[in-house]
Amino acid sequence: MKLNDLNYVNDKIDVDKYIEYRENVKNEMKEPDWLGDFSKDDILYMLDNNSKIWIYSKDEEFICSMMLIPSTKKDLDKFGIDLDFNEVVDYGPMFVNSKYVGNSLQYQMLKELDEYSSNKGYKYAISTVHPNNIYSINNLIKDGFELVGNRIFTRGERNIYYKKL
Repeated sequence: MKLNDLNYVNDKIDVDKYIEYRENVKNEMKEPDWLGDFSKDDILYMLDNNSKIWIYSKDEEFICSMMLIPSTKKDLDKFGIDLDFNEVVDYGPMFVNSKYVGNSLQYQMLKELDEYSSNKGYKYAISTVHPNNIYSINNLIKDGFELVGNRIFTRGERNIYYKKL
């Protein structure tokens, strides 16, 4: 399955639908704590502050989603990264409908985020992943990310990955 063959929405996101898709994916996961769960208010705030969500579908069926979050100084401080926050973007939650896992969709989404971020002038990308989520870790490494730290957040332990775009 190719990401480019799917329909997507990335403007005027229905946040309730996005949360429904996320919760459906979490309910199907063996390790649901691997997927972050921003509140509706957090998502609305992020979307009002230049974050972006893409929701991919085919024939009205949800397939996958990705999120891009511009970094802040506070974010980089908590990640232990010393860069100009204006040059850094955070690849936020990515999730795939369980029926479509194994189609390289997460890796394809990473490549899309790389291109989009570069075109927007970002120089660096960061992402956080649960340390046992080897599937996402392998995709990040394949996409050129390097492990730069590990932190405990309110949502649990996360590895911190970084790459130069």
